[in-house]
Amino acid sequence: MILSDADIERRLGDDLVVEPLDDPDIQIQPASVDLRLGNEFLEFQHANIPCIHPNDETETEEYTRKTTVPEGDDYILHPGDFVLGTTVERVEIPADLIAHVEGRSSLGRLAIVVHATAGLCDPGYEGQITLELSNLGRAPVALSPGMRISQLTFTELKSEADRPYGSERGSKYQGQTGPQASRIQSDREFGGDQ
Repeated sequence: MILSDADIERRLGDDLVVEPLDDPDIQIQPASVDLRLGNEFLEFQHANIPCIHPNDETETEEYTRKTTVPEGDDYILHPGDFVLGTTVERVEIPADLIAHVEGRSSLGRLAIVVHATAGLCDPGYEGQITLELSNLGRAPVALSPGMRISQLTFTELKSEADRPYGSERGSKYQGQTGPQASRIQSDREFGGDQ
């Protein structure tokens, strides 16, 4: 079952956290919560490496650069660009819910995509949400920190997760702040413990 606005408001007063929720009248939609764009971005540079090796953590520093947009300025997302952004809001998802990160249709109509594939917040996840921003259009688009950029929908699980996302599982993005680069090298198939 997907939560309605009434369900969301009830759960926000209980065990679901979305904060800071500055304007609930605008941010809480009929079946979702709008999240705002933060001011930090992780940009992918044209690096002098033949390819990205998912198991090599040191390469991340060679091909990414963190950018912080000053207050009042915009981040210009050019056609074909891919950057990691973050939400202003921090969320805590209870063990009986799953959250889906979705783009807002108004930005989709400008060819802005907010997630490449990672549109899921597992039960137990806590932290800001890293957004995978792409411009599929032909013109640059100005993104203003603080603007509503994405929305979360919440689906109730039939039962609580036995092993929710979190420190007991060694979940690699738990508690994240700001945009976070891939930590796939922590996966078991690359010699990690995840």
